[in-house]
Amino acid sequence: MTDTVPAQPDTLAPGAHQEPASARVRELLASMTLEEKLAQIVGLWVGAGADGEVVAPLQDAMLDEAPRFTEFARHGLGHLTRVFGTHPVEPSVGRRALLESQRWLVENTRLGIPAIAHEECLTGVAAWRAATFPTPLAWGAAFDPALVEEMAAAIGESMVALGVHQGLSPVLDVVRDARWGRVEECIGEDPYLVGTVGTAYVRGLQSTGIHATLKHLVGYSASRAGRNLAPVHAGPREIADVLLPPFEMAVRDGGARSVMHAYTEIDGVPVAADPEILTGLLREQWGFDGTVVADYFGVAFLHLLHGVAANPGHAAQLALAAGIDVELPTGNAYLAPLRERIEDGRTPVELVDRAVLRVLRQKEELGLLDADFSADAPADDIDLDPPHHRALAQRLAEESVVLLSNDGTLPLASPARVAVVGPNAHRVPALFGCYSFVNHVIPQHPGTEDGIPAPTVLEALRTEGVEAAYAAGCAVDDDDRSGIAEAVALAAEAEVAVVVVGDQSGLFGRGTVGEGCDRDDLELPGVQRELVEAVLATGTPVVLVLLTGRPYVIDWALERCAAVVQSFFPGEAGGAALAGVLTGRVNPSGRLPVSMPRSAGSQPYSYLHPALTGPSSTTNLDPTPALPFGHGLGYTTFTRSGLEVASPEVATDGSVEVSVRVRNTGERAGTDVVQLYGRDVVGTVTRPVAQLLGYCRVDLEPGEEATVHLTVPTTRLAFSDRRMVRVVEPGTVELWVGPSCAERETESSVELVGGVHEVRPQDPRLTRTEITR
Repeated sequence: MTDTVPAQPDTLAPGAHQEPASARVRELLASMTLEEKLAQIVGLWVGAGADGEVVAPLQDAMLDEAPRFTEFARHGLGHLTRVFGTHPVEPSVGRRALLESQRWLVENTRLGIPAIAHEECLTGVAAWRAATFPTPLAWGAAFDPALVEEMAAAIGESMVALGVHQGLSPVLDVVRDARWGRVEECIGEDPYLVGTVGTAYVRGLQSTGIHATLKHLVGYSASRAGRNLAPVHAGPREIADVLLPPFEMAVRDGGARSVMHAYTEIDGVPVAADPEILTGLLREQWGFDGTVVADYFGVAFLHLLHGVAANPGHAAQLALAAGIDVELPTGNAYLAPLRERIEDGRTPVELVDRAVLRVLRQKEELGLLDADFSADAPADDIDLDPPHHRALAQRLAEESVVLLSNDGTLPLASPARVAVVGPNAHRVPALFGCYSFVNHVIPQHPGTEDGIPAPTVLEALRTEGVEAAYAAGCAVDDDDRSGIAEAVALAAEAEVAVVVVGDQSGLFGRGTVGEGCDRDDLELPGVQRELVEAVLATGTPVVLVLLTGRPYVIDWALERCAAVVQSFFPGEAGGAALAGVLTGRVNPSGRLPVSMPRSAGSQPYSYLHPALTGPSSTTNLDPTPALPFGHGLGYTTFTRSGLEVASPEVATDGSVEVSVRVRNTGERAGTDVVQLYGRDVVGTVTRPVAQLLGYCRVDLEPGEEATVHLTVPTTRLAFSDRRMVRVVEPGTVELWVGPSCAERETESSVELVGGVHEVRPQDPRLTRTEITR
């Protein structure tokens, strides 16, 4: 095969699809040598790989030796990669080192252009001693975009204090298969929930001046068999109608300034080499005018893993032509291999110019072209975990806890003899996800303290006044059963046993969930089910607490345990949040952002399935989940009634206005998550049996009633027709509100009338809500 890419005017012409740039930026570009241009479109990862740390795919193979900063950056530098999230470093020390690196670039390179410092920030900025918030799956469980926006703004405050400019978050992949290790990084299985919550994160982070980076465009979560970095064979309609909408919302409604491509290859075409996605869709259709950055080593992977490039230089040309502006984390392809191709005429320099122009525009937007690094860094310590951050972490953790079942055992009676057992009852890492500093970096530095206070579930229960005996019983993921007898003995003497089980998040096989920690079954890891079964055999009521990064098969526990509580890695205040729920200080209000599977064999699964996917006499297998999307209980009860549609007929390019009454029929204050679902009864292509159209949280006192008004743009019902054009078709739409997607507590319908409406860029995408009391 040839490694020469055919010339395409739309990708090679100097000004093709190029957003306006200031005269200053264009003058800078015109003054640059080739070496200076290439320097602006790569990153440098100082210290990566030292002491054997591996925090990115194939990092050990791709970074055989750490480059010297002054040699690597002698012509300038585009990005500084993960200054804080690679090793434990005191925040003030890291801030000073970053400032010195920027000062060196300004004073010792010909053009004096600083670098963009980027860092992971999924559950908080990935820096030692920084506040660590719940994982995105917990954000989804909270159904509270406004609180997520507050959290993201707090994360941005910390990044600004450190001198960071760009955050590699949020993850907008829609959950398709619970076996995939990165489920914990996702918000949920519904694209509208993912889109609204993810867009709120973008707005919060960028309100502080930090650029958000959307991950991972597109299809990463739909890999075959739930394997990390595996091929994807999703159809174009699934991609357009399920996987892409969150990204479109975050670009158009959130104004996201950066996008990261997925490692994915879709039906044989790697996204990193696909201009239809990274240029045609992202820029031409959605109007994105920021920078596209490579997932780490993703450009080189076009050669090494995908086999569509003959060598690194060829990979560089494919990626640039597709629309990847910056190679991260370093310059495996965009430096020497690309320079050689440009110098011998195989690659047009205009491809480089286009990327450099975008990077310079971003630096100008961030204020870096006018930044002054002459002053010394502040001498005072930087507090990355201040009280208001911890308060936000606790609020979000509390809102995200989902009570799956309860026979009245919860909240715990006081005083009571409680046995607290299980491998996650008294382990700090059990509270955190894969991209937390505690689980991402600390394990590779034995003896280093976690750096933030994070009470375990056991400690938090004791703080709440619970007298609890404790035994681990077993580990998260081995076959050692020697501790089960002790746990059983404690449980037998107790009035109630709180059994805390679940996951250990990690990287590339170093955990039971997390990046590169995929599963071929969905049973609790190790011998944890045996521990639960043994405690159940004592006859003591069992409250099962799940601290996990994915939903597991727990139908057996739902049938036999007194109560089951689900928490998706709730962060530094997660122990306190769970203790509050168990004791009744907190009335749980979380709802499932993913279906709870009945078996691993039902994967991939989504509640957004057509009728043909449901239970049927034509097969002996029932894919119905153990618990549906949107399910969640509390310590009070709610009724939803009187769903009314303002007009029985609505134009296909209009909005459906509905109202529903919600009443707290219990004896204590609580929060209901109102969920409006719809079904397009007849379509030219098959439609899902249920689709979330809108939602909101409603706080109600005992006996209080409120009316929730929702204005749903018809575009919420749009789909790709047989021509692959997004349309809203006329016809009947069933509407209902209930405690989950599966229960129609109050129903209505609306008739969409008029011609087929082809969705336009200016059409609204968000449901508006209003609450009257």
